Amino acid sequence: MLDIQRGDLVAGVAGSGTMGRGIAQVLAQCGVRTLVFDAKPGAAQAAKDAIGKSLAGLVQKGRISQSDVAATLARIAIVDSLDALKPCHVVVEAIVELLAPKQELFKALEAVVADSCILASNTSSLSVTAMASVCAKPGRVAGYHFFNPVPVMKIVEVVDGELTEPWVGDALMALAKRYGHKPVRCKDTPGFIVNHAGRGYVPESLRVLQEGVAEHATIDRVLVDAAGFRLGPFALLDLVGLDIAHGVMKSMHAQYYGEARYQPSFLSDPRVAAGLLGRKTGRGWYKYGRDGIAETIPEIPVPGAKPSSVWCVPELKEFVSKFTKIETKPSSNSVCFVAPLGHDATTTALQLQLDPQNTVAVDPLFGFAKRRTLMTTPITRSEVGDAAHALLAADGVPVSVIRDSAGFIAQRVVAHIVNVGCDIAQQRIASPEDLDSAVVLGLGYPHGPLAMGDAVGGAKILAILEAMHAFYDEPRYRPSPWLKRRAQLGVSLLTKDL
Repeated sequence: MLDIQRGDLVAGVAGSGTMGRGIAQVLAQCGVRTLVFDAKPGAAQAAKDAIGKSLAGLVQKGRISQSDVAATLARIAIVDSLDALKPCHVVVEAIVELLAPKQELFKALEAVVADSCILASNTSSLSVTAMASVCAKPGRVAGYHFFNPVPVMKIVEVVDGELTEPWVGDALMALAKRYGHKPVRCKDTPGFIVNHAGRGYVPESLRVLQEGVAEHATIDRVLVDAAGFRLGPFALLDLVGLDIAHGVMKSMHAQYYGEARYQPSFLSDPRVAAGLLGRKTGRGWYKYGRDGIAETIPEIPVPGAKPSSVWCVPELKEFVSKFTKIETKPSSNSVCFVAPLGHDATTTALQLQLDPQNTVAVDPLFGFAKRRTLMTTPITRSEVGDAAHALLAADGVPVSVIRDSAGFIAQRVVAHIVNVGCDIAQQRIASPEDLDSAVVLGLGYPHGPLAMGDAVGGAKILAILEAMHAFYDEPRYRPSPWLKRRAQLGVSLLTKDL
């Protein structure tokens, strides 16, 4: 095995764009002599100059000293040919995201470097096994997926191809720890960990919008305020660019041979064609001013009239009693509050033998401290919905009013995220711990998908999915075996098989 801690370790970086530049910086900062090659004349030197500016910014912030900058830059050498990478113990490629050029590069490198040199690819979506298939020594080829910006995003996916030798992944894991990143290890599958786990948040939010349950701004507000995400799914699409995000969604769906959980939305294609791509075009799901700040979309005004008669299910009594007296039995004039898990308001009203015209539903899953979600049936009388809205907003906490949906908004999106994560664990693509770490660091979620399920309760997540599966009769919502077994056993979703 390669001794990653050796003082004379030499690394090569092939490709000096945004990612290559960041990779070279973190390698040099941790004491590794780093050789940078780019086929485009002047590009590697421009990358080194940019690294110097980046490091100067860290000096201004007091994070490093000027002597640290000088030492780091001294370790970076610009080379003008692949032959100059001969002394490298590891070479990381960061060229164009196309399979053929990467294969050609690795074949060329094999003729230059020692047999013990590791060849690592920064690919985010291509098969590492396919890259290695053209090499004489495919066992030394692995994936090494960084995230942008590399010095800031402290996560790297170490990807084992079908023929990657264990020591190669071990060495890359140790190297990541040397420059202060969290390495997570996974199999060579479409999307690896982070891009795979990300198939829960945005696609299901698009499905909610597609069904006409709520507008995009309402979906964003609910998932930020109630569920605790840093950025709503539609604001996220605008940040990433809808063209890029939709391309990834289509690619993942295709690579998994039409897996229903990853089905993209037909809403995206016409918006891409119209150039509604997000911040980079000034308009996406939101409009952006010259300052890059998104437009403010006002919320629905709070009605004035509160209900004179209220009944609610036992789960809501403690909460609703803060606002009004609760009847022991619903009368013909009562506004009836229900709190379904996975079911819609219509189904719940009929199951409880309530009048659907007088029934509204409140999402109980994440509590009521920052935002409340109020859901009506298709025939809930407008005065009933308004009265319920007024009551729920009486203490100043915002209320989002949505149309009938199995699973509200937060329930169905979070359950989808957890379910996708559980299936990643079930397929042994990554360990439960690496899965959750990768998602928190790579996607910025409040918890990894398995810990997210634990926070809510595995049994509740299972109940939501089973109700949605029964309602929609679609394989999209079928619960993962990993989730089913652990929810039934009452153990953490992070529990490994013995």
